Amino acid sequence: MKIKVSSSALFGRLTSINRVLNSKNSFPILDCFLFDVQDQTMTITASDSESTLVTSVELIECDQNARFCIKAKTILDSLKEIADQPITLVVNLDTMEIHGEYQNGSFNIVGERADEYPTPHQLGDEIHTFEMQQNVLLGGINSTLFATADDEIRPVMTGIYFDFTPENLIFVGTDGRKLVRKKDFSVKSEEQVGFILPKKPAIILRGLLGKSEGGVTLTFNDKLAQLTTSEFTLTCRLIDGRYPNYNSVIPQNNPYVARIDRAAMVSALKRVLVFSSQSSAQIKLAFKKDKLTVSGQDVDYSTSAEERLICEYDSPAINIGFKGTLLLDILNNLDSAEITCLLADPSRAGIIMPAEQREGEEVLMLLMPMMLND
Repeated sequence: MKIKVSSSALFGRLTSINRVLNSKNSFPILDCFLFDVQDQTMTITASDSESTLVTSVELIECDQNARFCIKAKTILDSLKEIADQPITLVVNLDTMEIHGEYQNGSFNIVGERADEYPTPHQLGDEIHTFEMQQNVLLGGINSTLFATADDEIRPVMTGIYFDFTPENLIFVGTDGRKLVRKKDFSVKSEEQVGFILPKKPAIILRGLLGKSEGGVTLTFNDKLAQLTTSEFTLTCRLIDGRYPNYNSVIPQNNPYVARIDRAAMVSALKRVLVFSSQSSAQIKLAFKKDKLTVSGQDVDYSTSAEERLICEYDSPAINIGFKGTLLLDILNNLDSAEITCLLADPSRAGIIMPAEQREGEEVLMLLMPMMLND
């Protein structure tokens, strides 16, 4: 068979789906891309058995339909230095020899038969389907992914929880020490349903959604989720388990309220953290009338530092300790100029929110405190 395709279009599609592949696979065929040529369109599939990413590219010419596989590294290396131009692939379906021709050169590689490539997971009939804008999904992932856990002790906390309610769609990420809850009021559900998206598909989506616009169709059941845009379809296995009751850990009555310049607080934290304990990274926040003092110390090395910031604060004085690196993570994942810090007492979680919420959404970030010695 002979096919002709734009080299840049093909390379761009292959690069976008390559991120789903693992460096080591239990099945050698999963080191390959699956090419399915049907009626002037070439559908390309990459899979790690848990997640499957599918895209397609329009062909300039094609003389027959066929399916074949090529090792991902081989075809990517073959195409990456070729300038944008039509490239012709001649595939011998009997020997699996593949000859590539372009304007000023050619290459020969060996493909593999598609018979052993695994069949994609099917969602079946018991499904829920939602339509949303890609920026809604991307915003939810960007806000919550950093807060998910990295260890496998509690698998449900390694992913992002999607909670569809009659009022909104809620994205949640937590590792037990920090928590992010983002509500988007543009997506609503007739009934409350949800799922836990694993970290790897979330990272893949973050890269893909950042390069495209338009809508996305999200379909899921209790085991699988499928996300479809105009350029790709991602199907992935979901994390099995019950997500913690995230609302129960958010303090409801927080009488101590401060409004702080976010960039100034980030800068102060970075400087003070240099002098705090490297093991605990504990930072002390001391709120007084219109003033915040950020301090840290390392008793073992007799180092300490403090910085004073102007803020809007009209409540009684309060001191609270946090792990400075986690507080910095939270501040760096907020994009507002000013933040609002809500506190109940030094032993309860602190809430950090944008001082001005974007229209149609609500972001809340929570951090568990550290006990102060003084």
